[in-house]
Amino acid sequence: MTSRGYVSQDVVVRFAPSPNGLLHLGHAYAACTAYDYARERNGKLLLRIEDIDGVRSKPEFVEAILADLRWLRLDWDGAIIFQSERLDSYAKAAERLKQLDLLYPCFCSRSDMRAVHKKEGPREGPDGPIYPGTCRKLDPGQADARRKLEPHSWRLDVKKALQLTDDLIWHDEKIGDQQADPAALGDVVLIPKDMPVSYHLAVTLDDARDGITHIVRGADLFASTHIHRLLQALLDLPVPRYFHHPVLLDQTGNKLAKSRESASLAVLRKKGIDGNDLANRLRKNIFPVGITLAKD
Repeated sequence: MTSRGYVSQDVVVRFAPSPNGLLHLGHAYAACTAYDYARERNGKLLLRIEDIDGVRSKPEFVEAILADLRWLRLDWDGAIIFQSERLDSYAKAAERLKQLDLLYPCFCSRSDMRAVHKKEGPREGPDGPIYPGTCRKLDPGQADARRKLEPHSWRLDVKKALQLTDDLIWHDEKIGDQQADPAALGDVVLIPKDMPVSYHLAVTLDDARDGITHIVRGADLFASTHIHRLLQALLDLPVPRYFHHPVLLDQTGNKLAKSRESASLAVLRKKGIDGNDLANRLRKNIFPVGITLAKD
């Protein structure tokens, strides 16, 4: 099973924030980079709201995202896309992977994972500790019986999936052609216990559905591309080109994050700061005190 190859060069880019908090300077930098990439090539920029987390996604955060982009003088093409309106497509893709016997139920809790890692030591991958494959080793009959009674996620059996694929090449515009190594991330979750779909499956399907030709996103997602390339091959999806830009770091050297309450754009807006001027400063790599750009 192989993918259909690289997409055409009519440029379509997307900016895809999640409405689970207020956007910060890192999001502004990513939005400006995606916007400029598309506009400099006479391409389109789509806005996709990744609101698959029904608990954390809030309408007020969607409104804040739109206000932030208008404040930065960044427009987009076409109607806003909402992932929450596409749940059926994710379920169909997951069912297709189940029919290929590539998904298995996982009953491990976070405490289970911590216990295993404490006992055996974590195998570190580029995306964090690698799942040790505990539930992949379960007897199928036992797994089916437990599945009827216990909460569970669905993981991708990467080793088995790789037997159905070949030539998992993808192109990064900064460092050239890359050979995908999905095993480096282990058996990732595609259907979480508490959500209809994972980021990995949803974003891969949506980028194909939206005709995205060039994926412009932060270097912190570089490792995820290995899994996305595998999913493209398994589901016969086109292969975009990639541009992974550096991310902004805070005073401690960590990536700006909503969870760390990094300075939000909404606060800057309310202070009366000129959004267009801020966007132009970010384009020139001029950042507020304490904010730096990660090295490649």
